[in-house]
Amino acid sequence: MKIIFASLASGSSGNCYYLGTGKYGVLIDAGIGIRIIKKRLKEIGIPLDSIRAVFVTHDHIDHIRSVGHLGEERHIPVYATVGVHEGMNKNYRMTQKLYASVRHIEKEETMQLDDFHITSFEVPHDGTDNVGYHFEIDGISFSFLSDLGEITPTAARYIQKANYLIIEANYDERMLETGNYPPYLKKRIVAGTGH
Repeated sequence: MKIIFASLASGSSGNCYYLGTGKYGVLIDAGIGIRIIKKRLKEIGIPLDSIRAVFVTHDHIDHIRSVGHLGEERHIPVYATVGVHEGMNKNYRMTQKLYASVRHIEKEETMQLDDFHITSFEVPHDGTDNVGYHFEIDGISFSFLSDLGEITPTAARYIQKANYLIIEANYDERMLETGNYPPYLKKRIVAGTGH
């Protein structure tokens, strides 16, 4: 079975990733506009209607911008913990709220979606109830960790289990030290729950 992983966007302006077989797949986060998601999927030969689910890591806008549209307008199930779903619906910057598309997951419990076996696990970050994901597809495993503040024993366990490791990180210590950022933001980012 062919397996495709693609970063559709990564950075403070938006994060969105595709993992799939080419026939169907999932998005991990959807922090960019829906038109950009469609365009980037088309560039890799993936139609939007082949997306079976969106898995959300946490409730920051750069990870959830189009989640409401995908869930409520496109009827794609949106998987996240109860805490992340509540955080998303409280986020005033996410204009389309989630109702019918909500699917709750529990950390450390494996679920199946077609050929995918998916387990969410706790990661340290300063959003609401942050998770990483471990995917197993046809005997191949991927661990995905986003905005990881530090590697905890739980995160290390899933890192070690993976054939492929994806860590979304855009932290640059020198840029942070010399950049024109307010002190509270610098302190937040360098903390164990930072980026």
